[in-house]
Amino acid sequence: MQKTRPLTSITMLPTPISINMWWNIGSLLGMMLGIQIITGIFLSMYYEACVGCAFWSVIHITRDVSYGWIIRSLHANGASFYFLLLYFHMGRGLYYQSYLTQTKTWAVGVTIFLLSMITAFLGYVLPWGQMSYWGATVITNLLSALPYLGPYLVEWIWGGFAVGQSTLTRFFTFHFLLPFSIAFFVIIHILFLHKKGSSNPLGEMSHINKVPFHPYFTWKDMVGFSLVLSFLFYISMFYPNILIDPENFILANSMVTPVHIQPEWYFLFAYAILRAFPNKLGGVIALIMSVLIYYFIPFITFNMNIPTSMSMGYSFIFWSWVMVVCLLTWLGACPAEPPFIQVTFYLTIMYFIFPLMFINMNYFSFHLLSYFD
Repeated sequence: MQKTRPLTSITMLPTPISINMWWNIGSLLGMMLGIQIITGIFLSMYYEACVGCAFWSVIHITRDVSYGWIIRSLHANGASFYFLLLYFHMGRGLYYQSYLTQTKTWAVGVTIFLLSMITAFLGYVLPWGQMSYWGATVITNLLSALPYLGPYLVEWIWGGFAVGQSTLTRFFTFHFLLPFSIAFFVIIHILFLHKKGSSNPLGEMSHINKVPFHPYFTWKDMVGFSLVLSFLFYISMFYPNILIDPENFILANSMVTPVHIQPEWYFLFAYAILRAFPNKLGGVIALIMSVLIYYFIPFITFNMNIPTSMSMGYSFIFWSWVMVVCLLTWLGACPAEPPFIQVTFYLTIMYFIFPLMFINMNYFSFHLLSYFD
């Protein structure tokens, strides 16, 4: 019997015929990760992880290196595209309840999300502008809230008593290595996905009404690649600095603190949750749980086998939760003063009770449908 080649088994993967465009985002994320790794390798050839040279090496790449401006712009703006697609991908999994039938795939995906956040934070420090320096100082100093070991842990990460040369060297090293770890987990993510099979908008794992992945879905992926690349190159060529904080065009100065310290837009929701609590340790715990909560969603949810399209209550709660995340993102860019802090606190509570509301609504929808049957 002739053995099936791996490439053939991938292209002929049975795929549900009912999946829509939201299932194309996974392949788009793979493309964006590849772009980030390739552009990052080229940037590392000219970047100098030195406190006195880092800021000027970025300027040198942008102004003097041949096509350095487009490579740097693709890398900087590509991070925003990557996280936008990542949030869409996770939102699709939540909306269509894919985590109920693909628990392992979901857990690996959340791990990829966590590693991506760490990698993006480390990369944000490397330009060594004002916001980079003070962002690193504020975020790493949060670890000092941990009892007993906190202050020692902060000094160990800094490599001294303040953010400096040792910190920058370590951040550059880990920022270079972590994307390869992400790629490793992406491979595991795909293996689990292919072992279990793709979900569909109906939320069930039936093996009927499936077609080969190629050519039906490869062409859809090609269309998605073309659209995303076109938009990315348009932003990178005509508006390369639209997503960069103006403070980061100023050389880092430990004696001058920016009026309002904030991270990149894709971390603002977590930053708002951090500031919602007056207690420092409480804010750190809430910040960590704002990401780790996605690990527990499959285990605290009842599987009632109800498609999202048939559960009006769940659809309402899901889109309400999306509005909460959008409002937290906006509030993360607002000053830490009334009434923004009070509003952020209530929205944070709503953010964390979403899984419990989902359980109750799924249970209610199940009994409601059973009553009409």
